[in-house]
Order: sequence, then C-alpha cells, then structure tokens
Amino acid sequence: MKKLSVCVLFGGVSPEHEVSLRSAESVLRHMDPEKYNIFPVGITRDGDWVLFGGKDYSMLPKNTWLDCPENRRAAISPVRGQGLLSFEGDCVVRERIDVVFPVLHGENGEDGSIQGLMQLAGIPCVGPMVAASATAMDKTMTKLVADHVGVRQAAWHLVTRRELQRDTDKVLDAVEAKFAYPVFVKPSGTGSSVGVSKAKDREALREALDKAAAFDKKILVEEFIDGREVEVAVLGNETPAASTCGEIDSGVEFYDYEAKYITDTSTLYIPARISEEAAETVRETAVRIYEALGCRGMSRVDFFVTRDGEEVVFNEINTLPGFTSISMYPKLFEASGIAYGDLIDQLLQLAMEE
Repeated sequence: MKKLSVCVLFGGVSPEHEVSLRSAESVLRHMDPEKYNIFPVGITRDGDWVLFGGKDYSMLPKNTWLDCPENRRAAISPVRGQGLLSFEGDCVVRERIDVVFPVLHGENGEDGSIQGLMQLAGIPCVGPMVAASATAMDKTMTKLVADHVGVRQAAWHLVTRRELQRDTDKVLDAVEAKFAYPVFVKPSGTGSSVGVSKAKDREALREALDKAAAFDKKILVEEFIDGREVEVAVLGNETPAASTCGEIDSGVEFYDYEAKYITDTSTLYIPARISEEAAETVRETAVRIYEALGCRGMSRVDFFVTRDGEEVVFNEINTLPGFTSISMYPKLFEASGIAYGDLIDQLLQLAMEE
C-alpha cells in the first residue's frame, strides 16, 4: 500500500507560535513513519517557510529547529500539481503532498488563510475549511451564528479599536450600562486566551480593553458566567460525533495563557464533574454549533456549566485545537477510546474525504 505524503505545518506568524511548536512536536512523534512520508514544514515568526531536515522533534518546542543544517527553504505552491517545493542552491525539489495537517493556532493559520492556499493548490487539509475557519476565528461572527441557531451564550458587546481610541470614556460608559462587573474582555480573533482579561472595575476594564486592542481591532466584552469550564471534542464530516466531556479547574482567577501552558496550577477532570444530563446537553450543543458553522474534521467546543448544574452556556469554538501532550482535544478522545495515533489517522482520512 502506497504511503500517504503528509505535510505537517507548524509555527506561523501568530501570537500562538510557541503553542504550535509544542503541538507539532506531539503530532510528529505520534505519526507512524510506516504509514506516512512526513514533511515537517515550519513557518518562522517572520513568515519564512522551512522544511525541517532533522528527526529530533524535541528541537521544535526548544526553538532550536531553525539551527538544523539539513533545513531547506520551502513553499507550497498554489499551482495545482506542484506540491511542496524546497530549494537547495539553484535546484528546486518537488514533493507530492497528499494531505496537509496544519498544526497552526491563531491568525494566519486558523483563520482560513492556510485553508485558502490549500484550496487553491487542490491539496486536502485537516480541519475546517475557509468559511468555517474564518467565522469561528472571529468570536463576534461565531456569536451571531450561535444567536441565529438559538444557542444559549454569554451576553456580549462589541468594541472596536477605533471607538476606543476616539472616546475611551464613552466606551466604558456603554459597557457599564450593559453589564455588572466582573466582565471578560477578549480580542475577537485570538485563541489560547491570548489578550484575555477579567475586569472587576472601571480602571481594570480600561486596561483590559487596551490590552485586547493590541491584538485585534475588534474586542469582545462578555458577561461573567459563574460556572465550571467544560470542553468537548468533535470529530467528523457529515456525521460528527462529540467526545466525553472534560472540565478544567484552572486553580487561578481564570484559565489564561499562563495557566494553560506555563504554570501547573490547573487540574483536568475527565469526565467532567457534571450530571449526565448536562453532559449530554454539552455534546448535543457542540455538534449543533459545529454543523451551523460548517465545520469538518475537528473542533473543540468550550462551555460553562453553571454551578447549580442547571444551565449550559456556550463559550467559544476552536477549529485547530491544541495537540500538546497536555491538550484537551486528544485527551478527550483518548478517554472516549481513540488513542492519539489513531486520532491522527482518522483526521487525515477525514481530510481526504470529498
């Protein structure tokens, strides 16, 4: 049986560059070289594409992978049939690519950009494609879709960077007229809790808006939901299925970037400490959101379940979730009976379905 040629894309021009390196290390370690010809291609913070020539994938999270002497500059051509191009002196090496696994997080990787390139190139791509990726990446657009399909979510208010620069006090007044403190403030188009803050008073709100505006021109302000943070993984194309539910106890004020990737304060509970009725509502609602957005392949969908267990509140969806050794997406499917390596196999097969 012919091996599939798989290009694993990682890194990227994104605030989530480092998370991508960690995810890619795990994915590459779990890909079976007996099944796949593997082409690891890293995108630097400056946007250069490099075909990683080494075999020691631990170099990725250490950020030493760029020092590998076997590296070659590379690109995926938008011209159909060209595949992966790498450059060695004056020579161009062409490699057939059957499928791309974009292990990229955040802008320029999760927002439809890479997916659009693969669509032009005619190369199947793991995960949702252009429209679903772009809509899910913009939290305000996701909110509109959730409202349209009648999914319960936190009340929200859109602030633009331009409004904030023009009259900050007017923006603060509008938020305070709509919400009681505390509120959550998020850039509309980042993941991994980059730029997210919890504001408990007017001055903290001002700082949170400025922080979020550094990452995006659209800023989302949400009401505070006092609940357990519950996540569920979804897998599939025409008939998507949701995993068992997981719960995150961050051990801090909220599950921010530091709690996710740097400190060890958080505790994961799989299954989540919620009733089976609430868990079933989470799974059903996750699939509803997934299908409403037109997702395929995979996504992780995040919720709050109120402390009394009575209400399930949609938070957000992540179309290219983390794949690090501690990430919820692979852990949730492992708990549902699909091992990490088998999960990768399924995702690659789903990508190649028409």
